[in-house]
Amino acid sequence: MAAELTAPYLIEKHRPTLDRALEAIRTRAYWSPHPEHPKAYGENGSLGPAEGKAAFDALLGSRFELGQPGTDGWTGPGPDEGGEVSPFGPELRVEYPHADPDVLLPAMRAGMAAWRDAGPETRAVVCLEILARISARSLELAHAVMHTSGQAFMMAFQAGGPHAQDRGLEAVAYAYAEQVRTPETADWSKPQGKRDPLNLRKSFTAVPRGIALMIGCNTFPTWNGYPGLFASLATGNPVLVKPHPRAVLPLALTVRIAREALAEAGFDPNLVALAAERPGEGIARALALRPEIRIIDYTGSTEFGDWLEANARQAQVYTEKAGVNTVLVESTDDYKGMLSNLAFSLSLYSGQMCTTPQNLLIPRDGITTDAGPKSYDEVVADLSAAVAGLLGDDARAAGLLGAIVNPGVRERLEAAPALGEVALASREVSSPEFPDAVVRTPVVVRLDGSKPDAETAYLSECFGPVAFAVAVDSAAAGVELLRRTIREKGAMTVGAYTTSERTERAVVEVCLEECAQLSLNLTGGVYVNQTAAFSDFHGSGGNPAANSALCDGAFVANRFRVVEVRRQA
Repeated sequence: MAAELTAPYLIEKHRPTLDRALEAIRTRAYWSPHPEHPKAYGENGSLGPAEGKAAFDALLGSRFELGQPGTDGWTGPGPDEGGEVSPFGPELRVEYPHADPDVLLPAMRAGMAAWRDAGPETRAVVCLEILARISARSLELAHAVMHTSGQAFMMAFQAGGPHAQDRGLEAVAYAYAEQVRTPETADWSKPQGKRDPLNLRKSFTAVPRGIALMIGCNTFPTWNGYPGLFASLATGNPVLVKPHPRAVLPLALTVRIAREALAEAGFDPNLVALAAERPGEGIARALALRPEIRIIDYTGSTEFGDWLEANARQAQVYTEKAGVNTVLVESTDDYKGMLSNLAFSLSLYSGQMCTTPQNLLIPRDGITTDAGPKSYDEVVADLSAAVAGLLGDDARAAGLLGAIVNPGVRERLEAAPALGEVALASREVSSPEFPDAVVRTPVVVRLDGSKPDAETAYLSECFGPVAFAVAVDSAAAGVELLRRTIREKGAMTVGAYTTSERTERAVVEVCLEECAQLSLNLTGGVYVNQTAAFSDFHGSGGNPAANSALCDGAFVANRFRVVEVRRQA
């Protein structure tokens, strides 16, 4: 064991950060140990902007060695072989080890006992060491996230770097808190009257369930991946990371960093491993049913999420699936601020966020505002103008929109105008830096909520830069449509604009009853599709969009069980 990575050293180094994280999840106040600006990096061992770019460039066209057991070949060099191609144009041509699970999974289990016996605190500080090393390479990871997800650089850096690391740390804090809720030992004495008391010495150990399978997504490989990865690892479980085939590099880097830190801390590096797949192999389905897999974290389509929940019966399954995010627009005392906020929310990362609003429910008789009454037509026209104004300059638009992540999103965008009346057409944007990038502005489509044929559109998720301005008969009708949407289709986020106490109460009641996270009257620099670690819950686990929340006690507590040993005192 490297002397500097003994448990006492790691506790001294990282315990203050763990304590701050525990305090943050208790108070829900703002806190983050990870700087949000690239200029904060470049000292104390972290890679600065130029170094991060150079490190990323050095990975291109390389063979990504991990030293994992069971490697039976390599996969992923180019698009014809199923390799990663940046949504901005370039091919990454990185080869990853392909593993034989019959060899890798037993090797992953071999280190479990020592990792379990290390205890919650040591596991937590080792996880924090991994996160600290990831943080030092945030600018390298930013380029990896950018060129696999299509996020513009600044978003890839923030969401894929510090914000993802915050979510990982949050999961560690929740995991630690749940594990230490029960004491390690207890002396038990039951009085017997005139006879001697009954005395027992009891010990309680948090024991892991088994190997965790983390199935990554294309759009937010680290932000969506780190909570499950670190929740499982901190509770004693080895983690097999199965990235999305189009977004392997960010998670492969994460696995490499984790393996190095584990080994230096004296633990088996095979506690974290990578499962890259060959073209069309579909290994997630096969891995999910293996008896060694006892925990699954998944972000992606409802179809596969439902399949996992129904079929991976040997595992505890955590899913984030599709939902239809809805905003009710009933009234506002800041019309300009509302339009600006909604325009940004619809445009950020080309609407390719699980929290992007899709349906805007607007009374057909219009709304009241500080700028006077506005008809449905005026609201839709003004919102369309706000989006067009925000994205009018190509350079600015490219920095906000990023690139379309895959052909499926582009196909949905191009098909959307046929679903209703186009209020704002999507247009092509030229990226000055990446001329081959597919960049599109959002389309806004008008729909009549009272027509049955419109339901097919607005009651289905249309993932990407597509928004439906749905005319409803009244605010009350909008509230009921909101309820139906959450209940039947799920929602990761809900928004509402209203100055009416009655309408606000009705919307809040719907979200409480249907279990959906709600944002009211956002007009400033906070948006419905953004959540802050340690304070905001991402998803609720209580509607069809997801069966868990990032992060809460329920997200971590069932990843371990407590085993009691009683001894006669």
